Amino acid sequence: MSENKASNQMWGGRFASGPAAIMEAINASISFDKKLYTQDIRGSIAHSEMLAQTGIISAEDQKKIAEGLNTILSEIEAGTFEFSARLEDIHMNIEARLADLIGPSAGRLHTARSRNDQVALDFRLWVKEELQRTANALVGLIEAFLDRAEEHAATVMPGFTHLQTAQPVTFGHHCMAYVEMFARDLSRVRDAIRRMDESPLGAAALAGTGFPIDRQMTAKALGFREPTRNSIDSVSDRDYALEFLSTAAICATHLSRLAEEIVIWSTPQFGFIRLSDQFSTGSSIMPQKKNPDAAELVRAKTGRVNGHLIGLLTVMKGLPLAYSKDMQEDKEAVFDAAETLDLMVAAMTGMVRDMTINTAAMKKAAGSGYSTATDLADWLVREAGLPFREAHHVTGRAVALAEEKKLPLERLALTDLQAIDSRINDSIFDVLSVNASVKSRSSFGGTAPQEVRRQTRYWRKRLKQGA
Repeated sequence: MSENKASNQMWGGRFASGPAAIMEAINASISFDKKLYTQDIRGSIAHSEMLAQTGIISAEDQKKIAEGLNTILSEIEAGTFEFSARLEDIHMNIEARLADLIGPSAGRLHTARSRNDQVALDFRLWVKEELQRTANALVGLIEAFLDRAEEHAATVMPGFTHLQTAQPVTFGHHCMAYVEMFARDLSRVRDAIRRMDESPLGAAALAGTGFPIDRQMTAKALGFREPTRNSIDSVSDRDYALEFLSTAAICATHLSRLAEEIVIWSTPQFGFIRLSDQFSTGSSIMPQKKNPDAAELVRAKTGRVNGHLIGLLTVMKGLPLAYSKDMQEDKEAVFDAAETLDLMVAAMTGMVRDMTINTAAMKKAAGSGYSTATDLADWLVREAGLPFREAHHVTGRAVALAEEKKLPLERLALTDLQAIDSRINDSIFDVLSVNASVKSRSSFGGTAPQEVRRQTRYWRKRLKQGA
């Protein structure tokens, strides 16, 4: 059978000749939707089994259909299947090959089904499986951070606001901030899976079908919680694709923030971490350079993922119900975003596990910029009974004096501090070191080492429970 003839038969008798080359180029999606072959074949086998079970087709035809589809699956996986742009998409490519293999029985497969609910099913299955892969990858990234947090629960580093030294924290506490971030991403992924866990198969073109199909049967066979409840929405919905892209964009933003910190921390000016050669490159002209290219590329790829979200939102914003061909533009965006996010998460997991922490540089920086000034103010409130605003003013005068003398706060003489406020006594020096500062921050969710360890235990338990 020639490709033109096969194409015309798929379209029916109305079209006397094949499409023009331009129409073929703009209409065909096989170059990218062939990625859905596994889902398409799974859906078709489940549909055929339901058709046979309900008596719509014979058991003999169903057996031929299933055998033919499994043969096609083997051909695609072996790389011997010939995809044709003239057959437009993965659905028609598989259907045409099925007709070649088993003859007229192939024509019974499309009973009570449309390409509209077929593509909605295939794409939904693919996105659902990709979300599960994303969830697994995020668990791996969170576990990498938990390992580093436990290792460095007491490693002191500067905490920043406005990228200015603010208060001492621990590196373990900083790592746990990313645990919280990526745990929210994981929660969004799992929520999205639950929300899209409905099968559109059986919605047909848009109005359902008059055949006595069993949509509960196909939904269960394909691993969905239940079938969708409105046939129009079933074929016009792409919320699951948008939600995937939205979740991916938020996660990519978190990865980009982490990448930026890795870039900053690995500079000689900070020197907090060092990446191995596995995640760095050299300069073509400057032999001393070691560039954190993997982190920089993670940072850059965030724009790519964000762009795909805006692109699909724009495609969907003006579409009337039910199906429009515009929706063909959904897949390339999602496929590329998924591949990009997979790579970003893998690269970042590798970098978190790979980085060498310069604890000495972190501790030295933690004491810079009078980072324990708030501890002085808190002591004045707690021990001397000052209102916080007055304590803030006294502390400001102490910082000004330390700057004038070019000394850290804990090196000021007691007499100098008492000249500022006579209520200060020598117990003030118990809180002015960075180690004392972080140990004192023992409130729930604080940076104290024992609290960091408590939070790591909590998150390990939650991950073990699958929460």
